[in-house]
Amino acid sequence: MKQYDAIIVGGGACGLMCAAQAGLLGKSVLVVERNDKVGAKILISGGGRCNYTNLGTSIDNFVSENPQFLKSVFSQWTVEDTLDFFESHGIFGEEKTLGQLFPSTNKAKDVVAVFTQILYDTNQDIVLNSLVKAVEKNEEGFLITIENKKGEQHLKTKKVVMASGGLPVYKLGASDFAIRVAKKFELAIVPTAPALVPLTITGKDADWYASLAGNSVFSRVYNKEISFEENILFTHWGLSGPAILQISSYWRAGEEFYIDLLPQFKLEELIKEERNQGGKRLVSHMLNDYFTKRMVEALGKLLPIETKIASLSKTDAKLIIDTIHKFKVKPAGDKGYDKAEVMRGGVSTAALNPKTLESKQVAGLFFGGETVDVTGWLGGYNFQWAWASGYAIAQAI
Repeated sequence: MKQYDAIIVGGGACGLMCAAQAGLLGKSVLVVERNDKVGAKILISGGGRCNYTNLGTSIDNFVSENPQFLKSVFSQWTVEDTLDFFESHGIFGEEKTLGQLFPSTNKAKDVVAVFTQILYDTNQDIVLNSLVKAVEKNEEGFLITIENKKGEQHLKTKKVVMASGGLPVYKLGASDFAIRVAKKFELAIVPTAPALVPLTITGKDADWYASLAGNSVFSRVYNKEISFEENILFTHWGLSGPAILQISSYWRAGEEFYIDLLPQFKLEELIKEERNQGGKRLVSHMLNDYFTKRMVEALGKLLPIETKIASLSKTDAKLIIDTIHKFKVKPAGDKGYDKAEVMRGGVSTAALNPKTLESKQVAGLFFGGETVDVTGWLGGYNFQWAWASGYAIAQAI
């Protein structure tokens, strides 16, 4: 039986970076992947283009019970390190919006190919279509039980890296296996939930949202904690779009948030300007300057839009201003793990060494990527965390 320096559970972004870096350091690792190919989630990210980092990455772009935990890992592997690493293997980045970096080839498979080539060059092993059934600790290290078409196999190793991701997306083999392993070894867990996920609206407001399905509006979405300025998308079941996915990571069931539907203008000033010009136009005519016809019609169900601006009472003017700039949303729920980009929560950072990501109470057991209570914003941040955590673990291996 071949002895490995480490067995890596999961061939996603964190697992591949960990295996590649370990191989470059002369270590022997085995990557166990349940899919028929590695990097399944990388391949579908960014519509198959892979937004592989964000130039503006800082700890402020992450949701965690202890964001300060990231400082140690990010000091070891920076955005500059990501750029240098991929450029040295022929992948050059192109910035799109908000610091998001994509391969100039626009092909996620080129990102995966970097890792498979390194693993081939350094003689690392990968087993595909294989499910890790159990992780046991013994005096010599760990005994890993895997199951595939050959049946059950038992592998020995000194170190285990849990890089099996979170619960999104089931069809790509997502599972809570890393969480179950952590619980078995009595590590602290931060409750998990879907994040970067569309939100649903039910009840009396559902038809109003559904009537706008397909309408995209550049907005500022905000709560007491944070705000995001990007597009929102109305759907048949509620709200989606980048700004909604972002705020979802900060939303909890039963809470409200607000949408400024016209963040680049002040409606109070627009109304004042109209009045200075006589105020002969209807409110609907003014709103047509900024919104689609369908959006204005929908707002007409909430506002006195067929009133001349000169005739608006203070109460009606305030209603219009508040509705446009402070549109209150109270979602019924979210679309679940299968529509979520990532999982919030996971293995508590308090249970891990901030430099190595090794369990403080189980020597040789590491957790990286999405398995940890570190959730990045939309826009390449989660990949940067995956690369950095994979690198840090490899140094410890």
